[in-house]
Amino acid sequence: MLADSYTLYLKTHNYHWNVTGPMFHSLHLLFEEQYNELALAVDLVAERIRALDAFAPASYREFASRSTIVEEGDQPDATEMIRRLVAGQDAVIHTAKSIFPAVELAHDEPTADLLTQRIQAHEKAAWMLRSSLA
Repeated sequence: MLADSYTLYLKTHNYHWNVTGPMFHSLHLLFEEQYNELALAVDLVAERIRALDAFAPASYREFASRSTIVEEGDQPDATEMIRRLVAGQDAVIHTAKSIFPAVELAHDEPTADLLTQRIQAHEKAAWMLRSSLA
């Protein structure tokens, strides 16, 4: 979850910096809003990991090896950026949902609450992005 969130943060920030075209202004602002939200989320997830007495992964190498989100090396157009960010949001949602069985088995309500909040945030972000494609 942390690796996916951080990778999506980096991708969103990259697209914020590099978006071009007729939707530049609106996408530049939307991407900024989303990467700022992700920056806060990364901290919440990492702190939850620490509260569970584990060490949070904190290097690019660790994130890359654990993330389900692929980093591309190209500079796509604005529409493709949106599509890739939707896929990234969906990937984080999938990862969060996949953690629930272990959380429920452990009776870890604080982590369940965090996951629920993160799923809601990612569903909203995906909706905002998808709406830009219509």
